Amino acid sequence: MAQTETNIATKTDQKRSVRLGTQPVASLLAEYALPAIVAMIASSLYNIVDRIFIGNGVGPYAIAGLSIAMPIMNLTTAFGSMLGVGSSSLISIRLGQKRHEEAKQVLGTTFLLNMMVGLLVCVCGLIWLEPILRLFGASEQVLPYAKEFMQVILIANVFNHNFLGFNAVMRATGYPRKAMMSTFLTVIVNVLLAPLFIFVFDWGIRGAALATACAQFSGFVWVMTHFCNPKNDLHFEKKYFRLIGKVIADIVSIGSSNFLMHACTCIMVIILNSSLVHYGGAEGDMAIAAYGICNSVVMLFLMVVIGLNQGMQPIVGYNFGARLNERMMQAYRLTIVVATAVTTFGFLIGELFPRSIVSLFTNDETLIRLSTTCLRTILISFPVVGFQMVTTTFFQSVGKAAWSIFLSLSRQLIFLIPALIILPRIFGFSGVWAALPTGDILASVLTLIVIVLKMKQFTKVPRELTKETNIQL
Repeated sequence: MAQTETNIATKTDQKRSVRLGTQPVASLLAEYALPAIVAMIASSLYNIVDRIFIGNGVGPYAIAGLSIAMPIMNLTTAFGSMLGVGSSSLISIRLGQKRHEEAKQVLGTTFLLNMMVGLLVCVCGLIWLEPILRLFGASEQVLPYAKEFMQVILIANVFNHNFLGFNAVMRATGYPRKAMMSTFLTVIVNVLLAPLFIFVFDWGIRGAALATACAQFSGFVWVMTHFCNPKNDLHFEKKYFRLIGKVIADIVSIGSSNFLMHACTCIMVIILNSSLVHYGGAEGDMAIAAYGICNSVVMLFLMVVIGLNQGMQPIVGYNFGARLNERMMQAYRLTIVVATAVTTFGFLIGELFPRSIVSLFTNDETLIRLSTTCLRTILISFPVVGFQMVTTTFFQSVGKAAWSIFLSLSRQLIFLIPALIILPRIFGFSGVWAALPTGDILASVLTLIVIVLKMKQFTKVPRELTKETNIQL
């Protein structure tokens, strides 16, 4: 009886995957992207709520400490995100190729890899935490807040790695709503615990970190219950818990663009914070806090684009594996249109109501003034950012890791970092803010050139894009 139920569940899950190659692309994108978008918005909102709680409950220097800690936190989670993006893309392609056993091998390898990398990041981060925080621009006033926050986050990192990684796999294998619910769970836990820990227990920024850690652990438990269920076609099986070199190489290759983007963001933040302190003078710490506030606002809209990309990824990956290139390109074009509409809306909101937005985070007049200027400047290029992000994910979804990595690096490493070095020398403090939209615009132009040159490959030779075994780079 149990075997019969498992077989029925297996056939049901396989039908979920087959729909990616048969149902209308627009309805598929809505089905897969909307839950991801809602989850990403919710995730972004709880980061915003955290900053509001910290800004009003602890103070502006605590916001600066959080601004120092967040890119480091993002770098640690980038390892889990890399494995999640790589494994989910690879599993989508394998399912499209009807190679279900190989998809299960990817799942088992991903779990072991996540555990190993998560533990390594935790240990190394705790050992060298203070030097890392100083490297990212923490002053003597800001360092205690950043250190207190990151000590908790690093310990919880092992659970967060697996949550991020397997939530992406859950979405890619036909469970977008369940993946959305896992993110909702983390948001609810965080929003309930953060004010309790910060205001009632008076734990300050450590309370915010503990609330985040509890939320991450709840998400980890949720996704593990899904993949431990034998009724699901893609579930943990003991025989697949092996580190397979070829699978690891493919996962890292496909997901590396996502990790490198985070790594370059960290390099950018080091240079940005250094420039803000140098050119901002006595207002240097407040300028760092201002960027943290503006970045959280910008990320609210970018999370919608990320959700769209997550919805697009399994559709593009499956149809690429099934060699249905017209459907693949239709999903890509539709995602660009929606993403551009979202970023344009964000641009209008930020330009029209900047002071009202940043005043939610603080009542410090200096911080409000700096944040208002920062927000209006960095949003200048916002309408073109969606196109660049979607195209990078598109190349990633079809296993074109080299192009995805190149485009991911172009914004920060090729354009933004040089702009951060050059423009402040010419325009002073305002040049620091101006460097951010400059990098976005130049990267978008480069992305347009690349996709135009590569378009023929996806439209005129659909039967030659992939063979049975290899992921093309």
